[in-house]
Amino acid sequence: MQTHFSPEQLSDPKIKDANDILRKCVHCGFCTATCPTFVETGDERDSPRGRIWLMRELLESPQTVSEDTRYHLDRCLGCQSCMTTCPSGVDYIHLLEIGREKMDLVAPRGLGDKLMRRMLGMVIPYAGRFHMMMRFASLGRLFAPFLPRQLQAALNKLPQTLPELDMIGSQNKIFSAHKSQPIMRVVLLAGCAQRALDPAINQSTIRVLNQLGVEVVVRAEAHCCGALTQHIGETDFAHKTIRLAIDAWYEEINDQGVDAIIANASGCGTMVKDYGHVMADDPAYAAKARHVSALCKDISEIINDIGIDDIITPIKDGARPVIAYHSACSLQHGQKIHDLPQNLLRQAGFDVRQPVNGHLCCGSAGVYNILQPDMADSLKARKKDSLVNTGADYVAAGNIGCIAQLDDTALPVRHTVQFIDWASGGPKP
Repeated sequence: MQTHFSPEQLSDPKIKDANDILRKCVHCGFCTATCPTFVETGDERDSPRGRIWLMRELLESPQTVSEDTRYHLDRCLGCQSCMTTCPSGVDYIHLLEIGREKMDLVAPRGLGDKLMRRMLGMVIPYAGRFHMMMRFASLGRLFAPFLPRQLQAALNKLPQTLPELDMIGSQNKIFSAHKSQPIMRVVLLAGCAQRALDPAINQSTIRVLNQLGVEVVVRAEAHCCGALTQHIGETDFAHKTIRLAIDAWYEEINDQGVDAIIANASGCGTMVKDYGHVMADDPAYAAKARHVSALCKDISEIINDIGIDDIITPIKDGARPVIAYHSACSLQHGQKIHDLPQNLLRQAGFDVRQPVNGHLCCGSAGVYNILQPDMADSLKARKKDSLVNTGADYVAAGNIGCIAQLDDTALPVRHTVQFIDWASGGPKP
């Protein structure tokens, strides 16, 4: 793509980065076929190629940009499916961050939108606050018809049954390996929304790792990875959260050493693996952030590295159930991990099936399903149909957002590690 930035514009490091990214795009259109929003609307402006054109105009000639640009940029899920497909290596996701940041400067958001994003950023990244919000959701539903549409959407996304708050992550703690001599020492990111929505995931993660001989450390200061606030434009909050996590983990690294930093929510893992880029302009944290990114692994990666053959229990009553594998966008596109979790499930004895159009997003995407409820619901319906058509008994996924978006009593959705835990003697998910 041709660009026409002035020397003055290119003196801005972000514009320079954007220019480098833009010039890699050759307009081939391969991205359109794999873009969930374009598949839904057929509008070129809802495709990566169309948004790239919009962002070039925004960055080159901001005075010509209208609210229409924001509308189509906001409708992007950030799923990175286009990056998996792109033959030219266009770094679309980082271009999108630059474009959205510039859009907020050129045309600031309305007060209602700002307040909604600020509220989400101040509640969901804190497990206790989020759990409390869910506690009051039943009261809020009584007044739903009188609330703004985005608040109605937020209430609709919260579970009807309130789970217990996961206490793992509320204080610093070491979970000892089931071996006298641990084979590995790791730090687990306990997460924020996940602790409020499903406490069983961290429990299963620690049981499996401990069985494999891994000592697991949890640091309460690392209460969130920063992804949610980063993606909704609350970057100051995101960077504060990231610094807290890096400081806590570096204490462990410098104290007894850490072999890996484990994320069992793939959205978090994708974010932590990107810390080196996100914090590149922070001289005090840039090097530490790169180190942390290099140490980060998804739970499926660490389990695969060790192997599960020694912990899987024999099947007593017939075959294990059929599982449809939902490949979370942040895992398959963000971290390029797709086959590995399925292979682990098969090693554990499950019959694993893949749905049609498994590369398309389910519509969760952090808080996208709150901010863009119509598009999110359409994508959810498409994904649920494809999962039901597999004939599976359960769905396995590697990200809490997808699990919360798709879970249904008729076809329960649980984390991949919960099925491995079950196959190794743990509770049925």
